[in-house]
Amino acid sequence: MSKIGTAVIMLKGHPVVPARSVTCLGVNIDCELTFAQHTKRTAANCFYQIRQLWTIRRALSADNARMLVHALVSSRVDYCNSVLHRVAVVHLRPLQSAVNAAARLITKKRKFDPISATLRDELHWLPVRQRIEYKLCLLAFKSQRQLAPSYLSLMCVPVSTDSSRCHLRSASRGDLIIPRTRTASYGPRSFAVSGPTCWNRLPAALKSSSLSPGQFCRQLKTVLFETAYMRAQSS
Repeated sequence: MSKIGTAVIMLKGHPVVPARSVTCLGVNIDCELTFAQHTKRTAANCFYQIRQLWTIRRALSADNARMLVHALVSSRVDYCNSVLHRVAVVHLRPLQSAVNAAARLITKKRKFDPISATLRDELHWLPVRQRIEYKLCLLAFKSQRQLAPSYLSLMCVPVSTDSSRCHLRSASRGDLIIPRTRTASYGPRSFAVSGPTCWNRLPAALKSSSLSPGQFCRQLKTVLFETAYMRAQSS
């Protein structure tokens, strides 16, 4: 918007005012791609559902509470979350707070009770940032096996298919080609870059073509789970 150099565009005598944000498929996209409004709105919707569930929590078993949380809260947190790759931590905090509140609902913990150990040991839930990486890696997996739309498959090109790079170790590891970008802040956040980047970080065993989607998902969650909580303990 700053490069256009005008606040109003005249189209056949009618002024067209550029918007600071738009909503596409339920995702609020702001002009600076911070996704701050989107995460706040998503978190607000999640907390609304959590408050409603608290009113009937006594009548629910733990399994039923978990099922409702997945349907009404987790699905909102995970919806289109791949666009949040490399978003500032401060803008992901509302979503993490919603996940923490949902965990307290299931386990009947009070508002200020510690919840990190519960997420790790009882519920086995990934933190929000790792949930985003999970989605990107799963999309990259499906893209290489013709289980995703063709426009995504075209963005996940194995290094081994490039004749000039097929002899590299990255080709034998099953890595994907990461294209160059013109911008340092926005380019790496596109799926063409973020998908292969997250994929290339995975262990070689996870890139095996013999893995079924179910096996890949289970092993991927284990890898991200260990990475997330080992990093938390070290910090």
